[in-house]
Amino acid sequence: MKVAILGGCGAMGGLFGGWLARAGLDVTLVDVSTEAVETINRSGLRIDEDGSTATIQVAASSQPEEIGTVDLILTFVKCYHTADAVSAALPMMHADTVVLSLQNGWGNAERIAEIAGRGRVVAGLTYHSCTLVAPGHLRHAGSGPTHIGELDGTSTPRLQAVSDALASAGFEVSVSAHIVDEIWKKLALNVCTLPTAALLGFPAHQLNQHEGTRDTMRALLSEVGQVARAQGIQLDEAERWEAITGLLDRAVGARGSMVQDVEARRPTEIDVINGAIVTAGRRYDIATPFNSAMVWMIQSLQESYRDRQA
Repeated sequence: MKVAILGGCGAMGGLFGGWLARAGLDVTLVDVSTEAVETINRSGLRIDEDGSTATIQVAASSQPEEIGTVDLILTFVKCYHTADAVSAALPMMHADTVVLSLQNGWGNAERIAEIAGRGRVVAGLTYHSCTLVAPGHLRHAGSGPTHIGELDGTSTPRLQAVSDALASAGFEVSVSAHIVDEIWKKLALNVCTLPTAALLGFPAHQLNQHEGTRDTMRALLSEVGQVARAQGIQLDEAERWEAITGLLDRAVGARGSMVQDVEARRPTEIDVINGAIVTAGRRYDIATPFNSAMVWMIQSLQESYRDRQA
């Protein structure tokens, strides 16, 4: 199987691309960062995990049109780069190319479908966490399951082929007939933890150590549950709360993606995380004051560092 990773020199893209390459698949990391591409092609991809370091030889490129067609494209770019990245990747697609989104937030699959065609798209999510240390250098901070599924819930040979490829690389993969429900479970985690940590500068585990942050996350989760039920999405709030707090307790020292974005003065994905809850609330006439407040505050924070850069 020939594989391309969009956003492949980033933290999560590098992790998945590196592991797939280590398993013997033909992988190219596709990224706009020429510094990262040059570093990886020259010195390999460095991944720190479990107290050791591995250097993986994997191809990297900033020119998707020069790669040729591939069988699988994994999408790890930030949500606001999805349209541009998928458009640039069109020359890599043949008639049966599968495009799998493992991105954060809600709505990425539809963005990809608008450009590449709905028939190409497979949706998913992963609970792995990874940090970009430097160009070509990652720290794998935590492991977890990866769920993938067809948008219509069917079981297909191509879905099994993608699952087998990921499993061969060491990922714990689950094929789901209810992938939308699974995506919303991950969305609930991100809604509660990412902006809360970003605003306070907290590592993940600290969110579960203070009454104020726990109460805030509870309130955010309640709004997720309300808008999910309005759409017929199965989301058990009690199960999610136990899963979220348990994950936070295990993620000692881990820093969420939104914290990393704020610290690097990059745009965040707030619009497809808490913003997705606010948008759904408006559609179904459900008040979402806590999620609205998170959107307002993160947007203000982004404006503040854009103003300082101007």
